[in-house]
Amino acid sequence: MAIEIERKFRVTSDVWKDAKPVYYCQGYLNQDRDRTVRVRIAENQAWLTIKGPTVDASRLEFEYEIPVADAKQIVELCNRPLIEKHRRVIKFAGNDWEVDEFLNENQGLVVAEVELDSRDQLVELPDWIGEEVTDDPRYFNSNLARNPYSSWAED
Repeated sequence: MAIEIERKFRVTSDVWKDAKPVYYCQGYLNQDRDRTVRVRIAENQAWLTIKGPTVDASRLEFEYEIPVADAKQIVELCNRPLIEKHRRVIKFAGNDWEVDEFLNENQGLVVAEVELDSRDQLVELPDWIGEEVTDDPRYFNSNLARNPYSSWAED
């Protein structure tokens, strides 16, 4: 059984921009409370991912690499809008932080995630990390595809 445990945060500065960006495009075939089914393309790799509901920052996750040509066709079947973003990976205090700078309908949103080995793992936060949004479902990528950041009322 694969379990994903991660924490998610808003980002307060742009010091992360020095890292090399990788373009991601992902779409959702299913986005309900109990499960999501996603296809993701990043450069010359693609994956099909199935995730269960999030409980206490963790959830079941099953991810399978698939041919990019297949992924491009599956993306055409996905709900709109697609999630497009630039991801940068920054190493800090022994952890890999994934910083996502969203594009198009989610332009202006920048979040950082860190994957954990256990729910109680202590994590040193970089100084560019702001408010934790792990438990705010608006920040789930699957929800950003339904309710893009550009449609949110001012925080």
